[in-house]
Amino acid sequence: MKRANGYLTVYMALSLTVLLSLFLTLIDGARRNGGAMEAACTADMGLQSILAEYHRELMEQYNLFAVDSSYGTGSPGMSNTEAHLLHYLEKNLSLDGIFLSSFLYRDFLGLQADGVCMTGVSVLSDDNGAVFRRRCAEAVSDDLGLSMLSELRNWMDVIQVNGLDTADLQAEKEDLDRQIQDYAYEDEAGVQHVGVDNPTKVLEERRRLGILKMTVGDEENLSQNTIDLSGLIGNRMAQGNLNRGNLPLPESEWPEELAERFFFQEYLLGYMGHFGKTDEKNALNYQIEYLIAGKENDVENLRSVADRICAVREAANAVHIWSDSEKSQEVSALAEAVCALLMVPELAPVLEAALVLGWAYAESVYDVKTLLAGGKVPLIKDKESWHYGLESALTGSLEDRGSAGSGLSYEDYLRIFMAFTDLDRLTARAMDMVEADIRMTEGNYGFRLDGCYDCMQFDIRIGSRFGYQYQISRNIGY
Repeated sequence: MKRANGYLTVYMALSLTVLLSLFLTLIDGARRNGGAMEAACTADMGLQSILAEYHRELMEQYNLFAVDSSYGTGSPGMSNTEAHLLHYLEKNLSLDGIFLSSFLYRDFLGLQADGVCMTGVSVLSDDNGAVFRRRCAEAVSDDLGLSMLSELRNWMDVIQVNGLDTADLQAEKEDLDRQIQDYAYEDEAGVQHVGVDNPTKVLEERRRLGILKMTVGDEENLSQNTIDLSGLIGNRMAQGNLNRGNLPLPESEWPEELAERFFFQEYLLGYMGHFGKTDEKNALNYQIEYLIAGKENDVENLRSVADRICAVREAANAVHIWSDSEKSQEVSALAEAVCALLMVPELAPVLEAALVLGWAYAESVYDVKTLLAGGKVPLIKDKESWHYGLESALTGSLEDRGSAGSGLSYEDYLRIFMAFTDLDRLTARAMDMVEADIRMTEGNYGFRLDGCYDCMQFDIRIGSRFGYQYQISRNIGY
């Protein structure tokens, strides 16, 4: 009998076992690592899709990017965004919709989305609106320099040094008028009352008309828009009824807080309306005036700002009169002449002060009218920029309308008043305006800024039918 050697068969069997083990290991490694890569890519695509769902009206009207977590329902929440991300993950991992996928393709990786958890979020209203304020400042910082900031600082210094923002000259004038009206002296016959005809009486009658009546005429020609503040974010903030995030505010790119505040104010002036720059689609036409005054309707907001400008101008004009020797002498001469005729020379200082404040008020009415007409007025006037003489001021004929001039514009006074407004209050009112405007657009009746996400943090779990699990953590934001 012949005997055959089987060493080749044994060798091949052993070799194939080793090679097969190697091939299976390589296939398993390819599946594991390919699954990790696809899971990461799918997660990133899903997250980019979430960012692409930024609120369109918020971007178009205010150049702000944020995800409205209510998605038009008026009920914001993290679960809504988690559901949207899970939907995108499932769609990106599925082969459904691919032509003849069941015949032409086999899912080598077998991945499926097991779950999504949002572990952190930054809401626009966080830190009393600091996130909103930062995004607003960033929206304009590249287009603006800081040269205007130094000017604003100088204006604020002049106002504070001269006490223009704290002086209540109207109350002081009323006190002087009472002293003049009730002036009496005592002689041998007893107490004698002197009937002094106050030279500023006509001016005070005009003052009672109100600054708007004297500067813009009939209030019916002004915007009559009004809003209900009870449902806006400022009221919710006051009540502590807000959705809040848990991510910290990132470091500012500007070296000082005043620079961020400056950019924020310039953003507000650029994207919101005010007297002389209105948009009928806004909830209020005089939005910047609302930021300063906080009233529910345009007329009251404008009146408040106009009164405040008038008060600052009155104080500034009084400073000029006292510092101008010619005007001071003219006032003194008139006061002394009137008191001499009435034989009450001791009343001259009181009457002189009343004349100065009356003259300053008449000039301030002209200044406010000039500003509201689009002109400019120096913060502290000189002889060349002064308009009314003492005689014409006391007649109460204040119908003149100012020319363009030089100095500060109405917008500049709005800048100053915003700079003197508490920053948190200014921010809350700005968010009120954004909410009110967005709610006027179709499909956004329940829009809430405290439902708008600026940055988000996710934990994503993707599994495989082959037993692999992938945990992916990502931070995303605008």
